Amino acid sequence: MANIKSAKKRILVNRTKAARNKSIKSSVKTAIKKVDAAIAAKDVEAAKAALTAATSAIDRAATKGVYHKNTASRKISRLNLAVNKLA
Repeated sequence: MANIKSAKKRILVNRTKAARNKSIKSSVKTAIKKVDAAIAAKDVEAAKAALTAATSAIDRAATKGVYHKNTASRKISRLNLAVNKLA
């Protein structure tokens, strides 16, 4: 356990940021699962709508620093590819 005041504060701040990051990553994963489910059901319109929502969520996560910009770009690219194959 930390004894120094600044170290104690860092522990608290890190917990807060980790919880925020976990929440954002979870919402991104949920959005991606919705796209995958629509693709599995071969529903083009639902897949496109879910893709728009997922792209937005991934971009937001990248902007907030939860994902690296290349990681976000890769995720979006793979989703686009999957939806385009379906159409």
